[in-house]
Amino acid sequence: MNRDQFERLAGSGVIILDGATGTNMTKAGMPKGVSTEFWILEHADILQNLQKEYVKAGSQIVYAPTFSANRLSLENFHMETRVEELNTRLVELSKEAVQGKAYIAGDLTTTGKRLEPDGVLSYEELLDAYKEQITALANAGADLLVAETMLCVDEMMAALDATSSVCDLPMMCSMTVEADGSGFFGGSAIEAMETLQEMDAAAVGINCSLGPDQLEAVVSSMSKIARIPVLAKPNAGNPLINDKGEAIYNMEAPEFARHMRTLVHAGADIIGGCCGTDPEYIRQIVKILKT
Repeated sequence: MNRDQFERLAGSGVIILDGATGTNMTKAGMPKGVSTEFWILEHADILQNLQKEYVKAGSQIVYAPTFSANRLSLENFHMETRVEELNTRLVELSKEAVQGKAYIAGDLTTTGKRLEPDGVLSYEELLDAYKEQITALANAGADLLVAETMLCVDEMMAALDATSSVCDLPMMCSMTVEADGSGFFGGSAIEAMETLQEMDAAAVGINCSLGPDQLEAVVSSMSKIARIPVLAKPNAGNPLINDKGEAIYNMEAPEFARHMRTLVHAGADIIGGCCGTDPEYIRQIVKILKT
């Protein structure tokens, strides 16, 4: 997919993304403290069944589970030399699952390490890590890219700089924010839109952290200055932590869909679900938008 093809897709109506991957893997038995990417390779059928259900529900873009498959994050599991292998195989699995019925987005995220001067990670180190991962994603046949759950604007700038240096795939960028739209490591959703659309991002938006009922003002503010599509992929409400330390998301699919319709009216052009959502949430979104 090139930029023109992405813009034609966006011009045809609201784009429907998929829902969560990680929380559904946890429900399927993935233990805490493991590499999600490596666990999925060992349980490929669980991932592929989930992705097939997303396509049936109406997802037009499905995220490959390459979320933290960058060198810096994989160091935590002593697998930093397996960047190309993990990204290649996970994209291949995703493409096999959707069978050409949806686009596959190569997914990358924050390393969780703060950039200088507030932290020890240099911009160049982050840029190199993203270049390596994006090269692998592009070579594996990803249709487009998404940088999601980013903690500050600078991380998304590095992802865009890396993309432009190694391939011509369109990249969507989304940041996780507080209810007022501020980022956890600095900047805000408004600043992200202002900066990243100038850097040729294909879409800019927000994901994770909050439920859709808390994001109408943020989406509306972004939409007012946007020249590119606004993305919204929130959680199924705010989680409650049970006595086992597990996050329980209590917003059911019909309510989630109603709030997502509100976000569309507020200016969201690309929508889906993050933590706590599953194919039923996507099905309900598609249903409510049709009515």
